[in-house]
Amino acid sequence: MNQPNTPSRLVIASRESRLAMWQAEYLRDCLKNLYPECDVQILGMTTRGDQILDKALSKVGGKGLFVKELETAMAEGRADLAVHSLKDVPMVMPEGFELACVMAREDARDAFVSNHFKSLEELPPGSVVGTSSLRRESILKARFPHLVIEPLRGNLDTRLGKLDSGIFQAIILAAAGLKRLGLANRIAAFLPLDIYTPAPSQGALGIETLSSNPQIKEWLAPLNDLPTLLAVSGERMVSRQLGGSCEVPLAAYASWENQQMHMRSFVASVDGSKICQATGQATVNSVADAEALGLSLAQELLAQGAEKFIKSPI
Repeated sequence: MNQPNTPSRLVIASRESRLAMWQAEYLRDCLKNLYPECDVQILGMTTRGDQILDKALSKVGGKGLFVKELETAMAEGRADLAVHSLKDVPMVMPEGFELACVMAREDARDAFVSNHFKSLEELPPGSVVGTSSLRRESILKARFPHLVIEPLRGNLDTRLGKLDSGIFQAIILAAAGLKRLGLANRIAAFLPLDIYTPAPSQGALGIETLSSNPQIKEWLAPLNDLPTLLAVSGERMVSRQLGGSCEVPLAAYASWENQQMHMRSFVASVDGSKICQATGQATVNSVADAEALGLSLAQELLAQGAEKFIKSPI
């Protein structure tokens, strides 16, 4: 029999890609450990972001394409919560929804994946490198002008398939997804965080719920990871202040050292020819502290002229 104030049934809305389903199953297992009597189910769905694969994400509506259908399922009562790769979640939540929980972060680094080369530096001139990210594209174009950078869409297996078929000589992916699916052996090299600064909240899982159901947020509370929550709160504040979307090459990453949070961020032109960079550190004990640090970095970037990239990213 259920204890008082514990859930009897929860439905998780999820995209149907293999990585998204791994995330949903991971959350399901965590919830089952917390609430053994709870019937936890997964509602698999296909989003517009999964359907539109012939155009760059920045051209077809951005990050929200991966979450809208899941939010509709919650609004209609078909699901209670949704789990997302937090970097896919828009910086401002739609009215009626909230980010109720942030789970412990996986590896936030970008990964170099190639079947024939061990590093970007080894790639010969004219090699085609695939990436779905304007952030990565800007860094690659700046550092390796002799390489050809092409858009790469689709789920993780689709992207690896395009590499294996020879369309690309290398691709850049988030290390977290490869590790979660047991594909770390595909990683030829991890890209250093100081140069290839990740997207805000890369590697973290966020759980979204309806604002009108605070009980679910209470049930999720044991799954909150405070260091990750504080880090991504700072990172997302940078992006929020700069209008961060898939149309802006923007990075922000926070890490912990000696009980202080260190953050680095950049905004660049897509061709990588111009870049604004900022770093900072602070003692952070709350979300408000983290957001204050993120705000200070955003203000520094704006003082350096980042606004011109935001208004005209291409």
